[in-house]
Amino acid sequence: MLQSMVGSISMAERAHAQICVVPNPLQQWNQWQLLDSILPTGGFAHSFGLEAAIQAHIVNDQQDLYTYALHIMENTGSLLLPFVYTAALSPDEETWLKLDKMLDAMLTNEVSRKASTTQGSALLRIAAAIFIEIPPLKMMREKVIVSRTFHFHHAVVFGVLFGLLSFDHVTVQRAYLFVTIRDLVSAATRLNVIGPQGAAVMQHRIANVAEEVLKKWMDRDVEDACQTMPLLDTVQGCHATLAISRTPCGDFTHGPDQNNGRMLDM
Repeated sequence: MLQSMVGSISMAERAHAQICVVPNPLQQWNQWQLLDSILPTGGFAHSFGLEAAIQAHIVNDQQDLYTYALHIMENTGSLLLPFVYTAALSPDEETWLKLDKMLDAMLTNEVSRKASTTQGSALLRIAAAIFIEIPPLKMMREKVIVSRTFHFHHAVVFGVLFGLLSFDHVTVQRAYLFVTIRDLVSAATRLNVIGPQGAAVMQHRIANVAEEVLKKWMDRDVEDACQTMPLLDTVQGCHATLAISRTPCGDFTHGPDQNNGRMLDM
């Protein structure tokens, strides 16, 4: 009887119920830790196609970087927020597997697909080690590793994790956009496109746009997920064939086969 009642609850009703829940006093601490750049989830390894965009002369200066960042935000909102949202509302194994397979099919280039699975796997591993007070998290991780049917895409893992931690659906989606801004600006700094102070100023500017992106794309079902900036997908796909790639330390790696110093793309 209870199962049938739960099954009849719509996604909108479930989302409203999340907002009405009295917040856990420790939730903000969890949120700050999960969004902290010191968390070892591999965020520093992803440049969102920025290296390829620089070599293709799409990004030549800070204004180009700002425009590129806006396109990244829009595409993240349209393509990935629906997966984050749905996973957060139903953080169970069945939903996770369904969303994971669907997103794997929707990511159309191998570079972004690999970056997503690498970062998602790292997030799940560190989260299971940190949040030992949530037994389902560790049990789900152990089970999916054994099953070998999961790809561990970052957007889905992110939504599942925040859902298990009982964050409301708006906070989850806003947090995902924040992580996207943080990692992109960090990559731009490491690639010497912009200095640390300029990056901080730009991140603040982008936040206003990100909030509008959130309002535009939040609370959408995965059937509505779409690629709004196809040029980004093309640029990201070129990342694996870069002739010269700047490493996070500012050195250069020559040749498409030498990937040790190259940032993975996403």
